[in-house]
Amino acid sequence: MTGPALEKEPTVSDHGEPLLSVRDLSVTFGLRGQRAVRAVDEVSFDIRPGQHVGLVGESGSGKSVTSLALMGLLPKRGVKVGGQALYRGEDLLTKDRKAMAGLRGREIAMVFQDPMTSLNPVVRIGVQLTEVITRHTDSNKSAAQDRARELLAQVGIPDPGRRLREYPHQLSGGMRQRVLIAIALACRPRLLIADEPTTALDVTIQAQVLEVLKDLVADTDAALLMITHDLGVVAGLCDEVNVMYSGRIVESATREKLFARPRHPYTGGLLASIPRLDTPRGRPLTPIPGSPTQTLPWTTGCAFAPRCANAADDCRTTAPALQADDHGELRCFHPLDADRPATPGSGT
Repeated sequence: MTGPALEKEPTVSDHGEPLLSVRDLSVTFGLRGQRAVRAVDEVSFDIRPGQHVGLVGESGSGKSVTSLALMGLLPKRGVKVGGQALYRGEDLLTKDRKAMAGLRGREIAMVFQDPMTSLNPVVRIGVQLTEVITRHTDSNKSAAQDRARELLAQVGIPDPGRRLREYPHQLSGGMRQRVLIAIALACRPRLLIADEPTTALDVTIQAQVLEVLKDLVADTDAALLMITHDLGVVAGLCDEVNVMYSGRIVESATREKLFARPRHPYTGGLLASIPRLDTPRGRPLTPIPGSPTQTLPWTTGCAFAPRCANAADDCRTTAPALQADDHGELRCFHPLDADRPATPGSGT
C-alpha cells in the first residue's frame, strides 16, 4: 500500500452560487431525562456544480450523521437538527417528508455505507433499481430495465441481465456496494453524497467506481460530497477537503494545499499514519495516540487536545475558532510547523 498520489488538480467549474451551502449545521441526540450528545457542531461548507468536496475523519467524527441530516433521513424522535442547508436556494432542513422524498433519488442521491443492510433482502435487484428510475422519470418498464442493465455494467458488474433477477444475498459484498452506487446514479442527480462508497471493493473495482463518479460530475455538472477516511481516495478525487473531528471541521483547504502542508495536528496525524513506499524498511507507522473517544467538550476547549502533542494550557480551557486565511481554514492555536514533517507525538 502506498501513500496518496496527488494527481493534477482538476478544473472546477465556477457557476457563482453554490449548489449546496451548509451553514452552522448541528445535530444533537438525546431523549428526555438523558444527557444530550452533540454529534455535529457548527459545520459549514459549500459545494458548487462540478466540484468534488471531501469530508474526512475517523469513525465517530460526525461525517455520516452530517450526510443523513442533509438527506432528511435522521429519526424525528430524540434528534434536534439546527442550522441551514441551502440546496439551490431552498433549505433542506425545513422541507417536509413528502418534499424530501421528491428530491431524493432525482436531484440528490446518496451511496450508503453498509451494502449488507441497505438493500431489501427479499426484493430482486432489478426491482430495487428500476423502481428508482420509474419513480423519478418518464421511463416505461422496458426502458427502465435497459437503463438498469446499463448502470450495472457501468459500475463493473458482469452479466448484468442475470444479476437483475437475483436477490441481494446472491451477490458478494462488493457487488452489493456497486448496486447501491448504480441506484444512486440512476437518475443522474445534481448532488451525489457518497458515504464510504469504495469500502467493500478491491483496488481495481475501486478505481473503476471512482471513474464512474468522476464521469457523472463531468457529464452532468453535478456536485459530489465524498465522505471517507481513505486519504488516497481524497488525493485522487477531491478538489477541496474538510477535515472533521468530534463533530466540527478543524481544517479546510484545497487538496494540493492540504497534502503539501497539513497545519492541524490531527490532519498531520492522519497523513503520517499512511504506509508509504518511500518509507525506509523497518520504520514503524506513526499512529495518532489515543482514540476518538478521548476528547474534551468543545464548550471547554479543543476536542483534540487529549491526543495532541502540540496541546498547551490554552487548548484545554478555550475552544479555538475556525479562522480563514490564504491557505484555507484552520481551528487550532498551535498548528504544525511548516518546515518540519507532521509526526504525532513528536511535538511537530
